[in-house]
Amino acid sequence: MDAKRVSRLHDGRLMKLANVSGVGTGRDEHSGQDVIIVFVTRKVPRARLLQEDVVPDELDGVPVRVLAIGEVSAQGEDL
Repeated sequence: MDAKRVSRLHDGRLMKLANVSGVGTGRDEHSGQDVIIVFVTRKVPRARLLQEDVVPDELDGVPVRVLAIGEVSAQGEDL
């Protein structure tokens, strides 16, 4: 399966994990392989996470990358 399809299949579950603020797809800058990107507010060592909050290394054969982006908030004049 391709990364976009796998991402859509799993994004609901991934969004429920601790610190996760978004899910997308992209290319690994080293391998050029399509990957699922899980955006988190901050990276936490696996040992400090509950087992159910650990982001998997891969989903349905597609590699998963975790990218820390900090807190996400809406911006704009109309808010």
